[in-house]
Amino acid sequence: MSKLNISAVVCALVAAGLVSACRSTPAPAPVSADTWAVVDGKAITRADVDKAFQREGNAAQPLSEEEALTAKLGLLDNLIMEEILVAKASGLKIEVPESEVEAAYIQAKANLTDEAFQQELTKRNLTATDMRDGLRRQLLTQKLITQEVSSKVAVTDQQVTDFFNANRAQFNLPEDAYHLAQIVVTPVREQQVANRTGDDAATPQAAAAKIGQLMERLKGGASFADLARDFSEDPESAPRGGDLGLVPLSAVKQAAPALRDVVLQVTPGNARIVSQGGAHTIVLVVAKEAAGQRDLSMPEVKQRITDGLKARQEQLLRTAFLAAARTDADVVNHIARRVVESKGKPPASAAASSPEPAAAK
Repeated sequence: MSKLNISAVVCALVAAGLVSACRSTPAPAPVSADTWAVVDGKAITRADVDKAFQREGNAAQPLSEEEALTAKLGLLDNLIMEEILVAKASGLKIEVPESEVEAAYIQAKANLTDEAFQQELTKRNLTATDMRDGLRRQLLTQKLITQEVSSKVAVTDQQVTDFFNANRAQFNLPEDAYHLAQIVVTPVREQQVANRTGDDAATPQAAAAKIGQLMERLKGGASFADLARDFSEDPESAPRGGDLGLVPLSAVKQAAPALRDVVLQVTPGNARIVSQGGAHTIVLVVAKEAAGQRDLSMPEVKQRITDGLKARQEQLLRTAFLAAARTDADVVNHIARRVVESKGKPPASAAASSPEPAAAK
């Protein structure tokens, strides 16, 4: 629907003497202290951020007010981007069927009994509706990125050939090697999330639950590369679908014992979880490669180059798409301004500051 400037309509009707008055811009409505951000006229409230915080929080590890505010500011930034993408998806008529939401909901509680899952929701002051709404928005943004980014990436045979000719030495293995891929989940919030969904476990409990859910999805036949692009928290390998390329046998033997043993003992084509210090990595042994020269007549070589080039293009296009979407949106982060003005006061004090008028981008 096209935008209708009500002020202009009134001006047209009473132009004979009220032109100068009509040209004036009315004062914007005040923003309440509970409005933490406004995205294209839609408010993101403190309650919205609190719900997101409760979904990821860990009651067993209470945070100071300053630490909680820092975490909430990060979550608010995620919610701002999500709101921008959901609005774009709506504008493009992208929809998520209820069947997909329900499937995601069932998957989210796959490792818990109904009673245990309800207890977890209650502990976090959430409802099943809250959970489904969050999943629906996540699925919408995934579909948007797939339609506007992933589907537009293409690699030609000539590009593959050019890459091989320029990097022929990479395909001459002086020793046996393992082709590996990984999905990384850490128990802390990342400074930069490079996966397609923005998903980031922030506590040991969230990390353990996430890695378990991902492993179940792999067992159910989900694509390892897609899960890595959507959920891995490693900024280097996530855009490549978790692909680590060929790792020489000598390097594998020098790795940490838990990782070394998985790679050497697991049959190619299978994945195992390696955990250390609260962080978890699903390691996929794609294949074991014998020493020698590879060439483009080998399907696996061509596929690996194609996947790598696609990952580069997709990461570039995705970064540009998100940056453009953020630039085009009218965003005001009120709580960030209040925290700066109050010199880092905790949420209660910052939120209690005087309401601000809405501001232009």
